[in-house]
Amino acid sequence: MNTVRIIGGHFRRRLLKFPDSEGLRPTPDRVRETLFNWLGQELDGQHCLDLFAGSGALGFEAASRGAARVVMVEKTPRVLAALQENHALLQKPPAVEIVRGDALQYLASTKAKFDLIFLDPPYQSGWIDRLESALPAVLNEDAAIYVEAEHEIASLGDWRTIRQGKAGEVHFHLLRRPA
Repeated sequence: MNTVRIIGGHFRRRLLKFPDSEGLRPTPDRVRETLFNWLGQELDGQHCLDLFAGSGALGFEAASRGAARVVMVEKTPRVLAALQENHALLQKPPAVEIVRGDALQYLASTKAKFDLIFLDPPYQSGWIDRLESALPAVLNEDAAIYVEAEHEIASLGDWRTIRQGKAGEVHFHLLRRPA
């Protein structure tokens, strides 16, 4: 098993375990630190969606920092099992909901609205283009979208990149709707 560390908040320094799985690349500590500097260290009361949860680093980090609700969507059985084990390790924080499913099916079926969506889909598979039209239905007006991709992203629908960085081969972006 591989591990990733929660870097801030209530669960700070806790290690999450995750299996090897094709396309699974946990967001590195330094990138998560940058992201939460951009967002503000606390996510008190926010509703977050981690659409390709993978290791759970982003979703559990959001829960650790006070998010009111974090929905983590994952379809790979071994990876899903590890998410559930990590949830139990953290004493099952009630803000966290783990859903087995496909990203597009989840977006099509949920009535929930989110303040922040984490998108870190498998690379080279066209996920970001396929998700773009489904995202507005689940986003609040002032919601933010965090995206990791193999290339730069200027926008997703009405959301524009306001901050971006690069770590190795990973481009990471924070998008918001213009005021």
